[in-house]
Amino acid sequence: MGGVRRKLGFDPYLALIVAVAQMVIGRGASWGQREVREPLDLYAIGLLLVGPLAVLLSRRYPLLTTAAGLAACDLFLIGGYAYGPSFISPAVLLVLLVLRGRRLMAWVMAAMTLLSFLAYAWMVGNRDVFHSVWILTSIMLLMVVAELVRTVRERRAERERVAEEEARRQASEERLTMAQELHDVLAHNISLIHVQASTALHLIDANPEQARTALATIKTASKEVLGEMRSVLNVLREGAPRSPTAGLDRLDELIERSGQDVTVRRVGSRPLPSQVERAAYRIVQESLTNAARHAPGAAVNVRLEYGERELTVRVADTGSGAPGALSESGSGNGIPGMRERVSALGGTLVAGPSGAGFQVEARLPLPEETS
Repeated sequence: MGGVRRKLGFDPYLALIVAVAQMVIGRGASWGQREVREPLDLYAIGLLLVGPLAVLLSRRYPLLTTAAGLAACDLFLIGGYAYGPSFISPAVLLVLLVLRGRRLMAWVMAAMTLLSFLAYAWMVGNRDVFHSVWILTSIMLLMVVAELVRTVRERRAERERVAEEEARRQASEERLTMAQELHDVLAHNISLIHVQASTALHLIDANPEQARTALATIKTASKEVLGEMRSVLNVLREGAPRSPTAGLDRLDELIERSGQDVTVRRVGSRPLPSQVERAAYRIVQESLTNAARHAPGAAVNVRLEYGERELTVRVADTGSGAPGALSESGSGNGIPGMRERVSALGGTLVAGPSGAGFQVEARLPLPEETS
C-alpha cells in the first residue's frame, strides 16, 4: 500500500503526523501566549491544516505545496496567533524537497522563508539584529541537517547498490561454477555408465557375476548424477545449501567406480583450500573419463605432489591399441574446461601425448602454511 500511495503522489502518514503536531502544539502555545497573542479560532485552525494538506500533496506538486505551506505560516503569524505551530509545515516541506533531490528549489524556498520571516519581524517592530541572526541560523541549520541526511541516505543507497551488484556477480559466478561441475560430473559418469553397460552386455552370458558388478557400478554412477543434478537445481530454484562438494577424500570412491586399473601415489600431505581440492578432484575425474573414452583398458597412474607452494596433479595412462568406444562422442570441452578451472586459480595445465599414452599435468598454487 505504501508503494501505491507513493506512486499516486500522497504522503498520508507524514501529513497526519504534521497535522496532529501542529494542533497539539498550537493549543499549548496559544494557552502559553494567551496574554500576548490571539487565541485559536476557526480561521487559525484552517491555516494550521493547510500545512498538512501541502505535505500530503508535496510529492506531486512540490513547488506549489511548499509555497502554500509558507503562505499559510505567514498568514498565521500576521493574524497574531501564537508562535511555534505554524513553523512545522514549512520546515517539513523544505526538508522533503532536499531529500527528494530538488535541492535548488529547496534553497530558493528557504531564502523566501527567511525573507518572509525577516519582513514580518520588521513589520511588527522587532528589528533586533540578534533576532534576525537567530532566524537566519535556524533556517540554515535546518537546511544543513537536511543536506546531511540526504548525503547519508545516498551513500547508504550506493552501498546497497554495490552490495547488490556484488551479490549478483557472485551468484553468477557460482552458477557458472555449478554448471562447470555439473558438466564434469555428467561427462564422467555417463562415460562410466556407457563403458560398464558395454561390459555388462558382453559378459552377461559368459560371466554373470562380473556383469552384475558392472550393473552395480552403473546404478551407483547414475545415483550420483541424479543427486548432483538435484542439488544444483535446488540451489537454482530455492537458494538451498548444496551437498558437500567432491574433494580428494573421495578419490578412492571415484577410482573404484571407474572400473579402471588406476594407481594412486601421494607425495607429501598438507591441508588444501576447498577450491584447490575441488579442482584437483575434477582434474582426476576428467582425466579418467578421457582415458576410459579414448584408451579403454589402459593402466592409469595418478600422482599428487603436495609442495610448499603448489599442488601438482599428474594423470597419465599407458595408452591402448583398441579404439575407444566413446572416442567420437565427447564434446571436446574436457581439457579446455580443466584449463579454465586451473587458470581461475592462477595455475597451469599441460596436456598431451606421453609415449604411447596421454598425460595431464596441473600445477595449482597453494597459500603458505600457517604454523
